[in-house]
Amino acid sequence: MTDSLPQLTQFRIEPRDNGLIHLVFDCPDRSMNVFSNKAIHELGIFAEWLHRCTVRGVVVRSGKTSGFCAGADLTELGVAYDMIVAAPPADRFDIAFNHFFPLSHAIRRLETAGKPVAAAIAGVALGGGCEFALGCHYRVVSGSPRAMLGLPECAVGLLPGAGGTQRMPRLVGVELGLEVLLQGRNLAGQQALQAGLVHLVVAEGEEVAAAEAWLLSDAAAAIQPWDHHASVSLNHGDYIAAIATHRARELGRMLGHEPAPLAILDCVELGLMQPFDGAIRSETSVFARLIQRAEPRNMIRTMFMGKQAADKARRAGGPSAMVTEAVAAAEAIVRLELAQTPTLRSAGLLGNEAGGAPVQQRVSPDFWLLHRPELAEAISTLAEKLEPLRSGLAAEELLETDYLLASRHIIPAYLGSLSGLLQFAAATRTG
Repeated sequence: MTDSLPQLTQFRIEPRDNGLIHLVFDCPDRSMNVFSNKAIHELGIFAEWLHRCTVRGVVVRSGKTSGFCAGADLTELGVAYDMIVAAPPADRFDIAFNHFFPLSHAIRRLETAGKPVAAAIAGVALGGGCEFALGCHYRVVSGSPRAMLGLPECAVGLLPGAGGTQRMPRLVGVELGLEVLLQGRNLAGQQALQAGLVHLVVAEGEEVAAAEAWLLSDAAAAIQPWDHHASVSLNHGDYIAAIATHRARELGRMLGHEPAPLAILDCVELGLMQPFDGAIRSETSVFARLIQRAEPRNMIRTMFMGKQAADKARRAGGPSAMVTEAVAAAEAIVRLELAQTPTLRSAGLLGNEAGGAPVQQRVSPDFWLLHRPELAEAISTLAEKLEPLRSGLAAEELLETDYLLASRHIIPAYLGSLSGLLQFAAATRTG
């Protein structure tokens, strides 16, 4: 090695006698690995060190039995959202781009360091964890059903911002790639192998040995398919039909209210025609616009934090009587308002039972309801009638209520369910 080992806290570097090293992802004081700001910074440090050192190859593995990596630290992401929207509008894009590009850059530097990197995946590799694995040149996965790869960011109003919208369709094809990106489809075992997402499936516990065997073989190569000299970008006409089909499907499904699916489609459409380094910058550019919107924050709170609260309540015996009553009362109020106020039909309440027409909306940095005063007024009126339901609910119960209302398609997650709807109404009254 040409340089001393970097000192890391979220990872361990373990040299082996055979010339390989293990990069062990093992976040302290956490049950599951996540990409915190500190972990992202340290991965960047390791990637730069890898460019300078003389190791034969790298095994990337988890130090936890719970899985490989579950993705981003969503608490830190919420802090970043607050920081971005508090800045002057002219500064927000640059702040967002510079804050979120480092993980994409670190993974890119890892795969271009000139050393073969093999991922040994024994559990879930989701979101940023999947993107990390896709940045490795070789992927070995356990045959256990717990060992799966996926990109579920769309479900919480986001897009994979560390190369996921670019590597996934390049590896498995545009059609399957869009299913993974838009529909939350996870791939495991033989299915992942047949799709071209992983290179080898082994018995549980044999992942690391198999990764090392590849690194020590003549087949080991430190180059990705998109960096090969014979690789060429796709022609736009070769995949635009698939993009158009999925765009129509998503607009019909969510009436244009959720910007994440449309942003993902923009990333794929813009990126596949470019060389890879330009593609990942296009992806982060779209992400930097998306993260400024209210819908992702609403959906993270409702579908992630709310789901955690609902799962906790279920383990304790189910929702409380107050939560059950609040959900039932909210549904009754929403149904009555929809019957009386046709304007509300386009908001996606009750899963669009009322037949609202799709909103042909493109991603912009502004919350689209603010540009439809008549709908904003109707939402505020609905919120006033729902507001008494919040009384008496503890913070965890309110989160649980939000999740139940959204998961049952009573109040959409993009509005933040009950809590977000009340906040929006308060903002429109004071703004």
